[in-house]
Amino acid sequence: MRPWQLASPALPSSEDTNGIKQPARLTKRDAAMNPGLARFTEESISGRTSGWEGRRPWPDNSQSMTNPSALPALILRLSDIRRSYNIGTDVETEVLHGISIALQPAEFVALKGPSGSGKSTLLNIIGLLERPTSGTLEIAGQPTGSLGDADLTKLRGATIGFVFQFHHLLPAFTALENVLMPSIIAHGTATLEAEANARELLARVGLKGAEYKRPGELSGGMQQRVAIARALALKPRLILADEPTGNLDTVSADEVFGLLREFNHDHGSACLIVTHDPRLAAGCDRVIELVDGRLMSG
Repeated sequence: MRPWQLASPALPSSEDTNGIKQPARLTKRDAAMNPGLARFTEESISGRTSGWEGRRPWPDNSQSMTNPSALPALILRLSDIRRSYNIGTDVETEVLHGISIALQPAEFVALKGPSGSGKSTLLNIIGLLERPTSGTLEIAGQPTGSLGDADLTKLRGATIGFVFQFHHLLPAFTALENVLMPSIIAHGTATLEAEANARELLARVGLKGAEYKRPGELSGGMQQRVAIARALALKPRLILADEPTGNLDTVSADEVFGLLREFNHDHGSACLIVTHDPRLAAGCDRVIELVDGRLMSG
């Protein structure tokens, strides 16, 4: 058993004709109460690990990014990405200025920068939630510039997992049903295989025995563990984490970071994590620093 696997959390369900429980539907009220989750479900799915500070208990996956075009099998490639708002008006503003980044499979990279530096905009572009004004973006070797909304949604759901600062769990759903949500949206139903995978993920994040608890019955750290399990439900090749520890105390933050690192190592998923915590950044393979919409390092 890994050190972070601590045993520790229900929306009404309905049964189909085969007697298999299915989560209740997302209602308009749920969407209104949880706008971030509504966007997530519509667009995005288409024990403490102690002593990690100052050490690398995982393989160092970092490699030189000085020539991204020469690197093989990139999971993410951005070339000269620019993003402007109010285009064609007197208040046109460019917030990203020629960003070029490359991530390889299994890399674990921190993205840091002061508020207003463009981190959220950049993460939205990488997550295919927003289009750049210019430049090229490739996800798992797939150029995205010419893709329509439906194809972007399909690529996003098949390739990217999201972990937000706020967990955005559906409050009326159990932990198990929340983790099943990506599979339900992707396939139209919760298969027995998907349920088994969801239970295994919850067990791996230390929540075995809490499958039928609702988010309100869980601590903040537990809720974020459910969110991580949900993000991994479809085995994404790229995990985008936007301040996933921002609302947590130090102990819970270390646990969440350890979980992301564990899955990064075990599954080979690349991870780009936005963080203001220098301790967490120090535990990453490398750090990308963004200041005023420009890359300063990484």
